[in-house]
Amino acid sequence: MADPRLSKLPGVHTLANEAALLGNDVPRWAMVEAARRAIATRRTAILADATASPAIAAVEVAALAAELARPVLRRVINATGVVLHTNLGRAPLADEARAAIDEAARGYTNLEYDLGRGERGSRHDHLRALLCELTGAEDAIVTNNNAAATVLGLAALASNKEIVVSRGELIEIGGSFRLPEILALSRGTLVEVGTTNKTHARDYEQAIGPATGLLLKVHCSNFAIVGFTAEVTPEAVVAIGRARGVATMIDLGSGMMIARETQRRWGLPEEATVREAVESGADLVTFSGDKLLGGPQAGIAVGTKAAVEAARKHPLMRALRPDKLTLAGLGATLRLYRNGHIDHIPTVRMIARDAETLRGAATRLADLLRDTGLAIAVEPCTSTVGGGAMPTAELPSFAVTLVGGAGRSADDLDRQLRGAEVPVIARIDDGRVWLDLRTIADDELPLVALAVRRNAV
Repeated sequence: MADPRLSKLPGVHTLANEAALLGNDVPRWAMVEAARRAIATRRTAILADATASPAIAAVEVAALAAELARPVLRRVINATGVVLHTNLGRAPLADEARAAIDEAARGYTNLEYDLGRGERGSRHDHLRALLCELTGAEDAIVTNNNAAATVLGLAALASNKEIVVSRGELIEIGGSFRLPEILALSRGTLVEVGTTNKTHARDYEQAIGPATGLLLKVHCSNFAIVGFTAEVTPEAVVAIGRARGVATMIDLGSGMMIARETQRRWGLPEEATVREAVESGADLVTFSGDKLLGGPQAGIAVGTKAAVEAARKHPLMRALRPDKLTLAGLGATLRLYRNGHIDHIPTVRMIARDAETLRGAATRLADLLRDTGLAIAVEPCTSTVGGGAMPTAELPSFAVTLVGGAGRSADDLDRQLRGAEVPVIARIDDGRVWLDLRTIADDELPLVALAVRRNAV
C-alpha cells in the first residue's frame, strides 16, 4: 500500500510558483527543475523514514533554483598565493586586454579581412610585426596554447623524423601531458640523449644521423635539477645543428618578455627571456601567452621565416589557430610591453609586490575581520609563481590566518569560503586557513571580508 504522505507532496508547478513569489530573479526553468529535485528528494526520504514530513519549504527551492541558474564558469578570488594558478585560470588580464576583448566581442572584426586592400586577409598577420619587434624574430604565429605551438612546430619541422632531446628535459606538463606524447602527436621519433642530470654536447653530436630532423631544447619551467648537473646551452645546441644541417627548436614554456636588467630592477626572480632564446639562433621558439607574459591563453611560435612559414602552412594550423578574442587580448598585452607599461600587467605586479606592501594589505584585511569571532593573525608566509614557471622561486609574503571556534575545523571554514557569492580559494596549513595577500587585489579585500563575515558564525 502506498504511503499516504506521498499524496501530500506538492505538485512541481505549485511548488515552483511558491518559490518564485520570494522575488528571486531566477528563470522559470530553474524554478521548475529545483522543485522537481526537491520533491524527488523528499519522496526518497519519506520512503526511508516513517517520521519524514512531506512539507517542502519554498525558500529551499528558491535557493536551489538560484544555484542551478548560476553560470558554471565563475569569478573567484585567489587567496592561495600561487600567482599563475592553473586551476584558477592562470594570468588575470590587464584592463587594456579586457577592454580589447570586449571591443572585439561586441560585433564584427577584421579577423580575416584586409582593410587596405578590401579583400580576404589572414588572422596570422595581426600580431606578426609586434611579436617580431618584441622578440627580434623574423616571423611569428599564434596558436591556442603553448602545447599546440609545440605540436605544430615539431610537426612542421620534423614529421616522420628523429627528434633529439636531452633526458633531463623530457618534461611532463599539466594534465599528465608528457613531452614524448607531444612528439608522438607530431609524428616524430624521440631520441633521448645524455642522462637525467647530465647531458653534454657530444651526446647531441653522436645522436645525429641520416634520419635526424630536429634538435629540441626544452626549458625546464616547472621543475629544477640541482646538484651534480650539466646541460648544453641553447647556443651550443644551435651550433651543433648548424654544423650538421639539422634544424633546432626551443620550447621555452613560460614566455618571459622582460629583459634581465628590468627583472632585477623590479625584484623579479631571474628567468630566461624569449629574446635570448631567439638570439641563440634557434629556428623556432615556442612559449605561452598566459604564463609569465600575463596575457590570455595562447601559444606563440617565433623564429626564422622558413620555420614559421612551415608551421603556418601545416594542416594542423587550422585546428590550432586562435580566435578573435585571444588575438585581441594578446595584442593589447603585447602593446603594454612595447609601450613600457609592464606595471599594468597583473601577473608582473603580483610577482613584484614586496613583503612590506603585503604586510600592510594583510593588516588592513585583518582589521576588517576583527569582530568576526574568529582567531585572526597576520603571518609571514611564502608565495610561489606557479603555472609551470620559476619552480624554485620563493616569494616572501604575508597572509591572514583564520581559526574557527570550538568544533569548527579549517576544512569547514574553507568549504564555506568556497561557497561564498564570490568564492574565496584559500589554502590550509597547520589547522588554519591562510589568505595569502600576494594574489588578492586591493579592491578584493572587501569581498574577502564579506565572504569571511558571512561564514564566521
